[in-house]
Amino acid sequence: MSWNERQRLMLHAMGLPVWASPSKTLDRAAAPVAASQKPSNEGANASTSALDRPATTNLVSAEETEQRARRIAALDWPALRDAVAQCRACKLCEQRTQTVFGVGNMRAHWMIVGEAPGEQEDRRGEPFVGAAGQLLDRMLHALGLTRSPAEPGRQVYIANTLKCRPPRNRNPDPEELAMCQPFLRRQIELVQPRIILAMGRFAVQSLLVSNEAIGRLRQRPHRFNDVPLVVTYHPAYLLRNPADKARAWADLCLAASVVQG
Repeated sequence: MSWNERQRLMLHAMGLPVWASPSKTLDRAAAPVAASQKPSNEGANASTSALDRPATTNLVSAEETEQRARRIAALDWPALRDAVAQCRACKLCEQRTQTVFGVGNMRAHWMIVGEAPGEQEDRRGEPFVGAAGQLLDRMLHALGLTRSPAEPGRQVYIANTLKCRPPRNRNPDPEELAMCQPFLRRQIELVQPRIILAMGRFAVQSLLVSNEAIGRLRQRPHRFNDVPLVVTYHPAYLLRNPADKARAWADLCLAASVVQG
């Protein structure tokens, strides 16, 4: 099977080998980072891997990427939060105010996965704040769900695909998604949700390793490992395209039916 660049990066981050012809480079994750991106040891401890600092001249091999993913896969909640806070695996660490780890019930039945932090998320260290967060809160409330403290059946867990804000809210680069993917994967493993709601194109691409449009993927259940997954639009998109709110509501109703069934 032929994989595009983004899909190869995601598969490497998940620890899955990808066979490519010798005439093709492995992926953009193996490209050297500009020498001007100097690593910083501030806030890092002795356990921080070299893979969690921006590369200067060394190439990041598929084997090293898989080793990093395996190391992250063994972390508990406190260690995972600390690893995200200290992560310097890509250039996004240079401009962030703080990382955006995730919030909610750590045994939630519902897990909401968004895309990348924006300016307000970067300032507060919490996903889905501002107008998009308010819309998400209303969507959850309509289902009897909340991000406020409650039992696992009512309080959701919310995480982003990226843990750092891209400059000027640009789209994530494939290598940035690949470096953050093991963190999100481990969060899902620790929460063990009954349903994942993937909101937005980059959440879908990260979790399903698919470049298909959301319109082609929604209104049918998918799976991430053994967890049912439903695709829908990001609240920020819905604010710009209110006509699609009815479609998003249909997606939420599908997710609710999957949980109940």
